Amino acid sequence: MTEHAKNIHLEKASRKKLEKFNKMRGVEVESGEFWDLVVLTAVDEEQKRAYELQIRHKCDRKEIPLGIQYHVIADPPGRKIGNGGSTLHSLQLLNDQYGEALSKFKVLLIHAGGLSQRLPNASALGKIFTALPMGEPLYQMLELKMAMYVDFPPHMKPGVLVTCADDIELYSTSESVMFRRPGFTALAHPSPVSIGTTHGVFVLEAARDSEIRDMEYRTCFQYLHKPSVQRMHKSGAVCRNADGDFVYTDSTYYVDYGTAVILLNLFRDIRPLTCEVDAYGDFLQALGPGATVEYTQNTANVTKKETSLMEIREKIFYCLRGMPLNVILLNESKFYHLGTTEEYLFHFTTDPCLRGKLGLLPAAFSVCPLEVSEEMAAPHCVMHSVLHHSASVSEGSVVEYSKLESAATVGTRSIVSGCWVEAGLSVPRETFMHSLSVRLGGGTGFVTVAFGVQDNLKRSVSSPADMKDLQLFGAALDHCASCWGLCAEDVRFSGDGSVCNLWDCCLFLVCEDLKCSFAKTLEMVWAVLGKGKVTLPKHTKRLSLREALQNKDLEQMLEFRKTLHEEILQAG
Repeated sequence: MTEHAKNIHLEKASRKKLEKFNKMRGVEVESGEFWDLVVLTAVDEEQKRAYELQIRHKCDRKEIPLGIQYHVIADPPGRKIGNGGSTLHSLQLLNDQYGEALSKFKVLLIHAGGLSQRLPNASALGKIFTALPMGEPLYQMLELKMAMYVDFPPHMKPGVLVTCADDIELYSTSESVMFRRPGFTALAHPSPVSIGTTHGVFVLEAARDSEIRDMEYRTCFQYLHKPSVQRMHKSGAVCRNADGDFVYTDSTYYVDYGTAVILLNLFRDIRPLTCEVDAYGDFLQALGPGATVEYTQNTANVTKKETSLMEIREKIFYCLRGMPLNVILLNESKFYHLGTTEEYLFHFTTDPCLRGKLGLLPAAFSVCPLEVSEEMAAPHCVMHSVLHHSASVSEGSVVEYSKLESAATVGTRSIVSGCWVEAGLSVPRETFMHSLSVRLGGGTGFVTVAFGVQDNLKRSVSSPADMKDLQLFGAALDHCASCWGLCAEDVRFSGDGSVCNLWDCCLFLVCEDLKCSFAKTLEMVWAVLGKGKVTLPKHTKRLSLREALQNKDLEQMLEFRKTLHEEILQAG
């Protein structure tokens, strides 16, 4: 089948799933028709509260199916436990609440915790609530996840489907996908070998026949976690077709109820967790006949090396050893990741493939007079926003949950989120700007953060004295400080100052209103770019993005979205 024909099949299959899910939105679904439980994991109690509030609003506005249970489960306080730890913790709490009834449930478990440091406009309200330019009412990632898996529950035995909040899997099959085998069952997607180095890769058992179908049920000999190209070739993971070499990479997996019980028993043995456990690398590497205990000592792909991790991994391995890893090859499928600003801009504006398959729009649920010409290589994307007829948004930029007054402009490849842009103001190219409401001293204030879309917010230096090695808008941070009338000593970092990165750098003024906040931060951006001057008061409260999130006024931010919602409906 040609690539063009595959794309047509994917588009038709995706539209069919969306149509089916749209009929469920705001409707009481019948038992067996959909998930019994939809569970989101959260990094802490504050994020849990934010998720629960948004889910409640979605139910009130009839944006998601009704008659099922939505749960948000926060990780326990203390040390990070990773998405594997979150999986085990969630299973335990669900078992505590439902007991034997859980053996009859089909559960969708979405890992939605984390700070979203690579896509900061999702930090305050969560990656799973990232807006998508489609649907009426507007879709967010939560709706799209449920829509893409809408066909699964009727063909699934009781168990848990585990997935993440920032990826999209599109697939086309001539028959229903079945999840009926004991153990783990993973979805697999054909991907370039280079993609395999950053994902999980399946080494498949030999096929019984050579016929290639759109969907195949296979067993996995060994699961490789972020392997080198050399290891993929040596292990036999690399396949070949008419287009060349490829591998099968992971995305979502299913665990039947019997296996969930085994995981629960494992958790009782290893809790409380004192290290991060990966739901993919640490679970799936233990499965299949080719699994060996050696991976438990490999910390090459571990963010934080902790002494207890190897011990925990060994217990996981010996608990799951010998369990089958079933694989469903989705040979007509595409996997998309939306976890970074670059990916976000690319998929919403530049990439015609995802736009075509899902019907993404240049403007969705917005008052937006902008036009898109056929000559535009990268159309803009406007979502849940109100734009004056004289405002403009350049190619390749995204505007969400914002208001742009007359003659306001947004440069190319920029992101404007949650902002109120005054008349005549201009956002430079490749600029990220995001406004947050914060509670400080019993009152509400507003902070607008700004970074270059390619800035690395997580890159750290050893001390504030090395801030010259941090780059903001392509300039050294100490130079930026001088552009704002500050000396290096005036710049502080969150907490005790032991973490020195852009995420923790206290740069952004607290203002009394949303418009003023945006204007003040925009002045700072232009000053760094050499256009205009600004002198920041040395004793005025300045926050880092981390501090703004820690003090966010969730209700106020959602109230601004509600105001935009009403204005859009009135204009409609």
